[in-house]
Amino acid sequence: MKPTKQDLDLPTWLTPEGKALSCLEKIKVLNENLTEIRELCQEALEDAVLMGCDEPQVRQVLQELLDSLETPFENK
Repeated sequence: MKPTKQDLDLPTWLTPEGKALSCLEKIKVLNENLTEIRELCQEALEDAVLMGCDEPQVRQVLQELLDSLETPFENK
């Protein structure tokens, strides 16, 4: 079954100063991105396990992928 936005515990998006993001369009885009990322990761995990991969290793690889991401922008 495909996860939905209701399946996710969507965060309150914060600015670098720690204040809640107030632009509804930005919040909508961030929530949609998070939902899509979760769906893709879920599908990759399921595929890997069905093909005989070790689930903890797949989770570790996905975490390492996330940890390796860099932002092309300077923090303001």
